[in-house]
Amino acid sequence: MEFQRAVKSKSKLRLALFGPSGSGKTYSALRIATGLGGNIALIDTERDSASLYADRFAFDVLDLKDKSIDGYIEAISLAEKEEYGVLIIDSLSHGWQELLEEIDRIAKTKYRGNSWSAWQEGTPKQRKLVDALLSFNGHIIATMRSKTEWTTEADDRGKNKPVRVGLAPEQGKGIEYEFTILIELSTEHIAHVIKDRTGRFQDRLIENPSEQLGQELLEWLSAGVEVPLHEEHIEETTVSDEIKAKILEVAAEKDKPVDDKRLKGANDSALKAVRDLLGTIPEEQRDSSVTMVINYIFGDKELSFGDCTALYFWAYASQNGEYVLKEASIKEAHGILLAAREQQVSTDELTEVEI
Repeated sequence: MEFQRAVKSKSKLRLALFGPSGSGKTYSALRIATGLGGNIALIDTERDSASLYADRFAFDVLDLKDKSIDGYIEAISLAEKEEYGVLIIDSLSHGWQELLEEIDRIAKTKYRGNSWSAWQEGTPKQRKLVDALLSFNGHIIATMRSKTEWTTEADDRGKNKPVRVGLAPEQGKGIEYEFTILIELSTEHIAHVIKDRTGRFQDRLIENPSEQLGQELLEWLSAGVEVPLHEEHIEETTVSDEIKAKILEVAAEKDKPVDDKRLKGANDSALKAVRDLLGTIPEEQRDSSVTMVINYIFGDKELSFGDCTALYFWAYASQNGEYVLKEASIKEAHGILLAAREQQVSTDELTEVEI
């Protein structure tokens, strides 16, 4: 343990836009994303409303039918797999609304109407979504609806007129802490920068936020040292022949097809089953850990249940009584499985496998 000189590293944007209906959340998100550059993906929960801007911006869209937390996470994972540089989520509010409805059902069916107890199941789900947002290897711009109320204010002639104003964003309490920049949009399309970790825009009022804002943000994000994704978690390991054999042994013992019609990615279902099967990870750590594992191995949709079991089993090491994800290990384990399958070797021939 030691203190080190702090240095700024290159980073990816986490920006949230919130405001009432008509404030220009989708349009502003697309303009800022265009300024950031790169290929843009947009997760649309607003019934294809973003596609109305397809004649002005170049982006790919996914109409999200499943607005559950799992639906959002699957869509985010797909965007990362397809290597989009910028991901717009329009909007996050539907996921929160779905979660509230789910909590209400759980409270009624399992806890005799006690919503406090039901949130024991809801909070880990919300945490999974936050983890997916933070681990995405690209820029994220998320929009959120805000609760709306009407008030009155004097116009230029001194007469009172009704004005629609936005209040807090419709998302989980504390969601603002997860973003680099938090911007509130008014119905006059004026952006108020409420939170800004860049130090460049705090408390500024920006009329019609545009591509220029995206370019200025990119300049700040690109300054600093290069840090590989998840570098701070990676622990280099040496894989012995005994370990290689164990990985294949676990895979062979539990090798069976995965079939879950509710999910496009069969591996997601397999890993959730593996999590419950092994039970070696403390419950409060499981959801985020599984998400990280999924992010690493979703590139291969042919993994069997046994493969997933072996990868999940070997991804963890016990350190001081706590299970810690060793990302270097899971990548090496993945390589062992793919190399063995490609070369069709037996466990006894592992020493000859090139990884």
